[in-house]
Order: sequence, then C-alpha cells, then structure tokens
Amino acid sequence: MNREELKKEMIKWRRHFHKNPESAFEEVNTSNYIANLLREMGYKVTIGIGKTGLIADLKLGSSEKIIGLRADMDCIELDEKLETEYKSVNKNRMHACGHDGHMATLLGAAKILAEEKNFDGTVRLVFQPAEEPGKGAKEMLKDGLLTKYHIDEIYGLHNMPGLEEGKVYAKVGAIMASEDNFVIKIHGKGSHASAPNMSIDPLVIAANIILALQTIVARNVNPTDTAVVSCTELHTDGIRNAIPSNVIIKGDTRSFSKDVQDLLEKRMEELVKNICLAYGASYEFEYTHEFSPTVNHKEQTEIAIRAAENILGKENVVADCQPMMASEDFGYFLTKIPGCFVFLGGAKKDKEVIALHNSMYNYNEDILIKGAEFFAEIIRIRLKK
Repeated sequence: MNREELKKEMIKWRRHFHKNPESAFEEVNTSNYIANLLREMGYKVTIGIGKTGLIADLKLGSSEKIIGLRADMDCIELDEKLETEYKSVNKNRMHACGHDGHMATLLGAAKILAEEKNFDGTVRLVFQPAEEPGKGAKEMLKDGLLTKYHIDEIYGLHNMPGLEEGKVYAKVGAIMASEDNFVIKIHGKGSHASAPNMSIDPLVIAANIILALQTIVARNVNPTDTAVVSCTELHTDGIRNAIPSNVIIKGDTRSFSKDVQDLLEKRMEELVKNICLAYGASYEFEYTHEFSPTVNHKEQTEIAIRAAENILGKENVVADCQPMMASEDFGYFLTKIPGCFVFLGGAKKDKEVIALHNSMYNYNEDILIKGAEFFAEIIRIRLKK
C-alpha cells in the first residue's frame, strides 16, 4: 500500500473511532475493531488486558528485543457540537482529546511495519484504555503488562493543536506533570444570614483557605521548581438566606517531582488545619495521587528525536521543548521501563486553534501519516536488522 492509500485508510479508521467513541473501560467495540484490523495485518492479538485494553505482537528475525508503541483509546464525556459526517453518535461521548487520531496513527505504523518487514525483533503495540481518568496504565500493568508480556522500552505521542503542524516536540526529563487531586471539607456552624455572629462561617474560612493555598507555590516551592495549585469547585449546604454549616473545596495540583508533590500535600494540610483552628471549625483533608509525571529517559528520547528528524527533517523537530502542566497516564509506564513521550503539533496556519477537550475540537488528519512514519522509524532504528 502506497502512502496516499495508507493515509486514506488511516482517515477512515480515525473517523470510525470518532463516530463511535467509548469512554474509560467502555472501549469494548473499539478494542474489537482494532483487534480485527491487526489480525488481518498478521499480528498476534491479546485482548482484555487492563479490562478493555489489548496488545498486538509482530515478531521477525531472531532478536529477543521487544519495543512497545502505545496509543490511548478512551474518549471524554462531552457532547460534540461540531457538525461533520462522522460526528459522535453516542450521547455525552466525544473524542475531544485526539485519541481517535492516536489509534489511527498506531494502526498506520502497524500497517507499515507489517508490509515492509524491515526489523529484527518484536513490535508490541499497546492500545490502552482509560487514559483520561489515569487508571488504564495501572490496570494493564496489574494484568501482567511488563511481567507476563515483557517490553524493553516504550514510546508514545500526543497530538497538540496549539503547536506547529507536523513538528515533533521532545525533551529529556519531565515533559508532562503529575496530577494530584484534593478534597477539603470544612465543618462550621450554620445560622440565619441576618445573624452571622451565631455562626462559624465555613464560607469565610474557605475563602481564607483558597487564598492561602496560592502562597504555597509563591512562598514554599523552590522558585526553580514548577508547581500549580488550583481550586476548581466550591460546594455548600447553604441557601440564599442561610450561612452554611459545611463547605467542600475541590481541586488539583501539578508538579514534576515527588519532592514537590510531598511538599504541596504537607503544606496544604497545615494551612487547612491551622486556618480552621483559628476560626473554630473542624476539617477533613483528602489528597490522592492520580497521574505520575511523564519523565522521559535520555537514551530513548535521543532515539525519538533521531527518528523524527529522519522522517520530518531536523527543522521540524524541537529537541528541548517546554514541558506542559497537563498530565498523561503514559507517565506511569515510564516509572517502570525506559521510554519517551513526544508531542505532535497539529496547528494549521491562519486557522483558529481549538483546544483539546473542547466540544468543537477536530483532529488534524494531515498529521496522521507523519505520526505513523515516526513510530515505524523508531522500530527501524531500535530493531535494526
């Protein structure tokens, strides 16, 4: 199959996924569709790893080396507003993060490798469920990925609609942040709005806490480190004319290292505890680790950069890009084995950038073939005959 034919095929796959999105651990039809395509290409497919995930192997030659390439499969829970012939048919389900394109990209690489057969070793394709909630990688590992199904190193990519079209962005070290979630419950004493003196007002306490939390990054985190603390939800059990008894603050934090994660958690609880104590309220504090930071390994990043330069040209590779504070489930794989995660730019010149997780988002299909060739080139380099 020539590249133009492959590009058309990849667009067809991508649009099928876009029209039929499935969210975290629902990806049964998606997984079966991928499995059937890969079997036709000659891959040995194993389904049901990490609930709805799958792996597919193609072994050639005598080398025992196994290289992993990964794509995520789940959509987000959002109603699509963009009108196309392949608009989502599933209510409150949309591929607004580009996982439809990621799957098509990896299938394109699979097709190239199966037809060219120019490597020595095993390609292990990993189609991962539930990336959005940060649960899929852990579930696949729990089901034996890396133990029962060994991988020496692993590579992945994510489309970025705000970065220049067709360029690969990479860096050694942290490229995406951790995500930790927090819930702060403040228990005060409610009263009529006309008698605030009879209350222990949890809204006033919450306001003080929200402001105080912003001082952690400004005054506790080393200025050379990076962190974000965001309060994103505020809930009360009050009404218009009643001061509530309880307030809940929810949000998340982002950082690139365990030391900073630990500092954020410690300082947050200290501030919550002492502010509540000062006002005579009680509290509950929950802090959970949802995503590991995505930290690229040096050798594998150098390979990814070389592969991108071979395919796209040196001028289309940013070898030391700015990291992003968003999180990626792929980071958990990189705590277990070496690998590299890159961004693939999708911004078209003179066109408005529609961000990820927007109900009007649409994948730039012109970058599909570039991503597929990039993945295939990694295999050619790492499993050279």
